[in-house]
Order: sequence, then structure tokens, then C-alpha cells
Amino acid sequence: MNFLAHAYLSFGHDEILAGNMVSDFVKGRSKLEYPEGIQKGITLHRSIDAFTDNHAATRKAMQLFRPWYRLYSGAIMDVLYDHFLARDEKIFPGDSLSGFTEDVYRSLEQQAHLLPGRFRHMFFYMKTENWLLHYKERAGIEKSLRGLIRRASYLTESDTAFRIFGEHYDFLQQCYVEFMADVKEYAKQQFELLTNKPIS
Repeated sequence: MNFLAHAYLSFGHDEILAGNMVSDFVKGRSKLEYPEGIQKGITLHRSIDAFTDNHAATRKAMQLFRPWYRLYSGAIMDVLYDHFLARDEKIFPGDSLSGFTEDVYRSLEQQAHLLPGRFRHMFFYMKTENWLLHYKERAGIEKSLRGLIRRASYLTESDTAFRIFGEHYDFLQQCYVEFMADVKEYAKQQFELLTNKPIS
């Protein structure tokens, strides 16, 4: 899953949030260089990613993109899941997504001195351009897909991915619905194991 989902699945815990958000910028055992709470967030992120990649709904959705994007099909689905999460009225009713994103940015700013330099550089643009809120719009997803493909080592275009997203929107949204309840329950269980704190 992508940034919005990992933020949501941090369950309002600041250090878990920080680790969950920076995990892709921390390789292997270098996570041991961070405070214990952030380490737990990194661990949670990695377990969520493994669960996501192996979930039947994700694997089904990835088949749409695999002929063109091969191993990046999973990363594309990570971005698309954030779109459907941002538009999920059961989770973010009304205008609540805006408040949630501001809380995330505020928490990360307060912990910025602890976070990897590469993440801090990217976070400036995340906050300035309000990525977490703009995942809600198709234009925001189009921009995110362009950024993903630009960072890929052997891919050159994201237009096909965005076209498939539009053509199969309802199917992909249903995959999200099938997946979301399962990943939330899994992340909750992992959070409670890591923190020894129940989630109400």
C-alpha cells in the first residue's frame, strides 16, 4: 500500500506513523539505528506490504497491469488503493480526509529530525503539494503514476496504467473493497502485537 494507507494503518500512533511512512527509505537492519517506536513502525510497514502483495484481491487486480508493467504491477496497485481509500466514505466521511492529512503532516514534522534525509526531502513536496489529499482525485493518481514510472529502472510511460485504471475502475474498486477489511484487521493485530496496546 502507498503513503495514505500506511498512515491510516498507523492507528494514530506517532512513532508507528513515522516508521510506517519511512520504511521504504530504510534498508534491512539499518532500521536498528532508529528509536524503538519507529522500528516497530518499519516492521509494521513491511508486514503490511507482504500481506498486500499476497492477498487474492491484489493479485487479481495486478493481472490487468502485468503485461505492460511486470514487477511494478504491485506498486501501481499500491497507488490505486490509496485513491479508493481516500474516496471511502466509511473511513473518511465528508471533509475528514483533509483533517487527517494535516494531522499526519504535523506528526511527521515534529519527528523530522529522526527521519532519513531522503524521506525529509520527499516529505517537503508531499506536504507542499498535499499528496495525501490529492490521491482522492484522478488527476492526483495520474501524477503519482507518472512519478512511480519515472523512478522505475526500465519503464518509460504511465499512460497505459492510467488508461487501464479508468477502463476498469469499478473492478479495481471492488478489489479494494475485498481487500481493505482484511488488511485493516491484519494491521490491527500486528499493531497490537508490536505495541501491546489494544485498538478500540
